[in-house]
Amino acid sequence: MFQTRMTQILGIQYPIVGGAMMWISTPELTAAVSEAGGMGILASAMYPTREAFEQALERTRALTERPFAVNLNLFPMRRPVDNRTYLEAALEQGVRVVETSGHAAPHDLSGRFREAGITWIHKCVGLRYARKAEGMGADIVTVVGYENGGATGKLDIGTLVLVPRVARALTIPVIGGGGVSDGRGLLAVLALGAQGVILGTRLLATQEAPLHDTLKQALLDASEEDTLLVMRSVGATHRVWANEAARQCAHLEDAGAGPEELFEAMAGGKARAMYETGDVGMGVMSLGQGVGGIQDIPSVSELLRRMMTEARERMDELREES
Repeated sequence: MFQTRMTQILGIQYPIVGGAMMWISTPELTAAVSEAGGMGILASAMYPTREAFEQALERTRALTERPFAVNLNLFPMRRPVDNRTYLEAALEQGVRVVETSGHAAPHDLSGRFREAGITWIHKCVGLRYARKAEGMGADIVTVVGYENGGATGKLDIGTLVLVPRVARALTIPVIGGGGVSDGRGLLAVLALGAQGVILGTRLLATQEAPLHDTLKQALLDASEEDTLLVMRSVGATHRVWANEAARQCAHLEDAGAGPEELFEAMAGGKARAMYETGDVGMGVMSLGQGVGGIQDIPSVSELLRRMMTEARERMDELREES
């Protein structure tokens, strides 16, 4: 039950993918998702050098023998990223699945993906981008609705509309997400036509997530109303946790601040310090509206098992009710 074309292609047990999150998707969290039966994705952009990234790959491989993927970040960054270097390091370490995410599909890398025979997942926010990725040879496309944390794109389309629209139009498997926190959300996304679901925000409140306990408790106490959108004025809209740092960023934006000032307010180093210290107002953290569905802080393994059980139980209830 719940084996899909996506699980078959990726060689995983559950139709669940752990979203790549900057400073969060460490080897430990990536391996935990894979060990639990899903597909963990290591965020390559966290590592400033090839050597550091290679060490992260080695650490992930030491923690799990199950498949995991590497994310190549195509978004503009203050520190330039050489994705070809990261890709070659991943291939040398035996990684067979690569996810790309950004404003546009990677024309310069797609040929190398085909040449290396790897499975390519491209993450995007709309039908036209998904079609383009499919035409370039992507094996799987991930689409996330407007409820999601992090980059929301420019289309402002919710999960309930976006996932079936893309799933009907493409011949390759689709992973859907945006607002999913439990088994009911998992079942809903599959019912919309997706072959799998991507989790981001829900993984923040797990035992393996590299966040200070004070911050995890703050997320546990948060509701679906505790996010806001920033960076829209510079074409880089992000949904983030509505903490003091995010409100300050929004204030700067309202006052007409330029890109440099806004990117400084969004600096990842501040968020990383917040994750480590538990100072909940220090940095800006990507967070989806699914935070309202977080009710506890389980292990990743327990979370995925519980989601699958709840999805099965709800499907059985629907059959009985019909």
